[in-house]
Amino acid sequence: MHKYVIEGGFPIKGRIKASGNKNAALPCIAATILAGEPVTLRNIPEIEDVLVMFEVLRGIGAVVERLGPNDWRVDPRPIERWEVPAELARKVRASILFAGPLLARFGKVTLAPPGGDVIGRRRVDTHLLALEELGARIEIDRVFRFTANKLVGADIFLDEASVTGTENAVMAASRAEGPSVIRNAASEPHVQDLCRLLVAMGAKIEGIGSNVLRIEGRGPGAGGEFGGADFAIGPDYMEIGSFVGLTAVTRGELVIEGVEPEDLRPLKVGFGRLGIQWELSGRELKISSGQAMKVVSDLGGQIPKIDDAPWPGFPPDLTSIMAVVATQTEGIVLIHEKMFESRMFWVDKLIGMGARIVLCDPHRAVISGPIRLTASDLSSPDVRAGMAMVIAALCAEGTSTISNVYQIERGYERIIDRLRSLGAHVTSVE
Repeated sequence: MHKYVIEGGFPIKGRIKASGNKNAALPCIAATILAGEPVTLRNIPEIEDVLVMFEVLRGIGAVVERLGPNDWRVDPRPIERWEVPAELARKVRASILFAGPLLARFGKVTLAPPGGDVIGRRRVDTHLLALEELGARIEIDRVFRFTANKLVGADIFLDEASVTGTENAVMAASRAEGPSVIRNAASEPHVQDLCRLLVAMGAKIEGIGSNVLRIEGRGPGAGGEFGGADFAIGPDYMEIGSFVGLTAVTRGELVIEGVEPEDLRPLKVGFGRLGIQWELSGRELKISSGQAMKVVSDLGGQIPKIDDAPWPGFPPDLTSIMAVVATQTEGIVLIHEKMFESRMFWVDKLIGMGARIVLCDPHRAVISGPIRLTASDLSSPDVRAGMAMVIAALCAEGTSTISNVYQIERGYERIIDRLRSLGAHVTSVE
């Protein structure tokens, strides 16, 4: 096991290219199972979760070939197994995404409970309810067993706007017999990417980007198998937000290439409440030094809040990053993490570094800044909190260590090399 050693107090400066969206790559990898020809996926981030998903494909018989640093080719035609290897399923939350396409292809799938971040209760009920609506029968006995004589289109109302639940429903419905409507669907950019890949493979999907998806299923006798595709994943706006926060708290200056401006609108609102602005020129984002870093109060001088919500609300994966940024911002702000009940508990580590934080309950933290953080020995509990710890250490006084960095590397591509290229004093040691 290795850990990070980070010396704080050095501003981030330079230029970096946005990685591909992790949360788009994972469902798109699973969706290749539905193709009747090879699929090329481009702009895939080099992270642990991606490698595990490709290992699952290999484990069930697909031929997976790396074409370049971020490009892969999957030939799903040799797949014969519908049992997801249990040891791999437990490594990554996204393994649940194999349920929909394997069920659609084989009429059955066996899947161990998925792994992933420990950030509170993470329901799979939405997945099960959606697949049941399409005709699946489900047995749960230490593993999930899905069977279906055939999948039939349905009018489905999801009990929550679950991202992965929507993705499983879309993949299964695209190969069901007859039309489907998915209401209360998640509409995040990564869900849109999956839908666009499926369309490139031959699916008929209307309403991409909205919370109502209409799908004309291509089941038996309805047009044959899907074809292949050559598809590029969009940029990771979570990573972009992380680097914006890092640049602001270290008083640096950064240009991020390859952004998608439409994906950044909710982020701009959240960062704007902390006095942080950026400039967009085409697909380049520039954050300059000299940010105001001052909380913008609500009308009447009231304390503002940054709260997460399903898209197009502020992304829940960035609330941990915003907590660190708030410690370096003049004023008081409430961070309200509404979607995961254990995600805020890690802020006790920030308190140990000197942050002025009142943790009101599992969902809410009141943060008062600015305060100079001091170095500490830390351990990453999940992907985003781990990156938040990296940001805190890089703006802290002294040298910090972060262990359990496997969690960070599950979501951030070549993070040490990229940080060092921007002037960060960080090393990875055994």
